[in-house]
Amino acid sequence: MELTRTAFGTWSGGRFMHFGEPLDDNRLIDSIRLAHKKGIHTFLTADVYGAGQADEMLGRALKPIARESYCLVGAVGNDFYTGESGGSKGYPRFTDPKLRKPAQYADYLRMATEKSLVRCSVSKFDLLLLHNPDSTGYTSDEVWLGMQKVKEAGLADRLGIAPGPANGFTLDLIHCLERFDGLIDWAMIILNPLEPWPGNLCLPAAAKTETKIITRVVDYGGLFHDDVKPGHQFAASDHRKFRPTGWVEAGCEKIERMRPIAKAHGLTLLQLSCIWSLRHPMVQSVVPTLIQEIGSDTKRIEEKIEELAALPNVRLTQDEYECLCEIGDNTNCMTLKGGNPEHSGDPLPDRWTMTADLEAVAARWKINPARDLTMRHT
Repeated sequence: MELTRTAFGTWSGGRFMHFGEPLDDNRLIDSIRLAHKKGIHTFLTADVYGAGQADEMLGRALKPIARESYCLVGAVGNDFYTGESGGSKGYPRFTDPKLRKPAQYADYLRMATEKSLVRCSVSKFDLLLLHNPDSTGYTSDEVWLGMQKVKEAGLADRLGIAPGPANGFTLDLIHCLERFDGLIDWAMIILNPLEPWPGNLCLPAAAKTETKIITRVVDYGGLFHDDVKPGHQFAASDHRKFRPTGWVEAGCEKIERMRPIAKAHGLTLLQLSCIWSLRHPMVQSVVPTLIQEIGSDTKRIEEKIEELAALPNVRLTQDEYECLCEIGDNTNCMTLKGGNPEHSGDPLPDRWTMTADLEAVAARWKINPARDLTMRHT
């Protein structure tokens, strides 16, 4: 089954990634089943979420539902089997040279995929993503040969890549799509009306390589759900507390300027964000984070699921699209991850210096790294 326009990710519900109130087992399972019942028929999970617990919860929720009625997307890449957690940095990538050599990549990928499938109670993924790769993951023939072997073994119908969790990896993703053209079917990027940059820089390469795009963070940290307002209190462990001071106030001010366009089409703000994302060529699926915010005056997560499921077939005019782009322009607003001219010194797991290959990618796609990939204002 191919991915559908709307999707549910297991980072929703606050259990395995800290966004809002963590749902208990029953409510999370009921939310997943509600999503399917209302017409959201694509579900995404990653083996590292909860060190396998997200897989198991999704498997429990979907077990009574006919397998042919939903699309299942898995993701592997962080080694929580033999690697040690680095606290807030998470588990290391399986390509860490301290864990294994390139000749062992294929065996790891098959093992991780098989274990994830067992936890999900299915025999194959419709799409398997390489999750949160380091520089090796973007460039290694051994990595992608290993992914191809997983597909050839019948454990996945399609292959893809999911950079992150932070924003960036622009040139790395383009280089990967070009280098492994024909093998990669899907890529996941961050894209929404308040974060068009830098994801929009990858879209022309996706079109050329015929790579379909999933967009995440379509909700912009919950602001497009319309229940995070200035003064909102986040729990001490909430993942969004890493954002800079004032992001809620600044985002809400921009969203108010977008609201008339949503109203003109009878859309909620979340639906407007989804429609804006889907207007881009190659964007085929949107997967916002569905959050139960803390507080008695916030929307129930079930209402947010129904909003997403009811996404209409609306197309923004060119003027409306450009107006939203102008309001939400975030160019050069943050330090990006991946290959970046701002980085110097030894490579880090999520940031490294520019290479000759990345310079060539930038030249081919008319991207000026110093101008287009650096933070130039706060």
